Amino acid sequence: MHVARSGLGPYVESWSPGAVSEDDALPPAPAAALSALLDEPEPVAAAGDPLPPLWHWLYFLNWPAQHELGEDGHPEHGHFLPPIPHRQRMFAGGRCEITRPLRVGVPARRVSSLGTVTTKQGSSGELLFVTVRSEYAQEGRTCLVEEQDIVYRSGRGAARHPAELDTVSAPQSEEPWQLPLRTDPRLLFRFSALTANAHRIHYDAPYARGEEGYPGLVVHGPLLVLTLLELVRRDAAGRPVRSVSYRLRRPAFAGERLLASGVPTDRDAALRIASHHEQRHATAEVTFA
Repeated sequence: MHVARSGLGPYVESWSPGAVSEDDALPPAPAAALSALLDEPEPVAAAGDPLPPLWHWLYFLNWPAQHELGEDGHPEHGHFLPPIPHRQRMFAGGRCEITRPLRVGVPARRVSSLGTVTTKQGSSGELLFVTVRSEYAQEGRTCLVEEQDIVYRSGRGAARHPAELDTVSAPQSEEPWQLPLRTDPRLLFRFSALTANAHRIHYDAPYARGEEGYPGLVVHGPLLVLTLLELVRRDAAGRPVRSVSYRLRRPAFAGERLLASGVPTDRDAALRIASHHEQRHATAEVTFA
């Protein structure tokens, strides 16, 4: 682990949490619930079927006791949460290598460990980048290896967001793969419940506006990424995905008209989510086996 010397660096110089192992039976219910959220007429994956890429985010969930949550809804303490003051968390992106898909209903084990920890100076202040590496196995064989990049800051940032939301204007694209995404508080609330995400910016509009300075409810970063991968599942059915790399660039807000679009080749696909005012809220690159 490498930590740069800086204002936040001293807080994490001796921070070195060990690896953690967790087990999950991978029951069919979460996959069925996300299928319903996406308006699929029936579950995308039932018992014995392969999970679509990154749908493992529905499993291995952490449900802390209520008194362990901070005012913002995030846990105040956690194994891989860095010990910095007034900690604020942002999901920045990640990568996933898929040797073989996880299968619904087959017990799985996840082993997570701390990867790199670095500090960087951003436009709104100093940031701490923490990468957590997780290996997922079934029946004694490694299926997935994933790295997630989480960004932390000490205190609130001064990011710029639209003063008002435009819920009418629609983004345009000439790309061959397209999937509109209409978000509202019901969708965000249900996704929060599916992923054990109690961060109030996704379901408490007065808090999101008054305390964190957003113009409305924030669409979950993982929901944007999973929507991008719906392009692959729907338009490249039967093509196994070997790897996924994704990045969350700008927040999107409930009510805005969003469009997931992509350009495939024989070997890979480049994907993005746009609104009328931002061409790349989230991006992803997929390679096929």
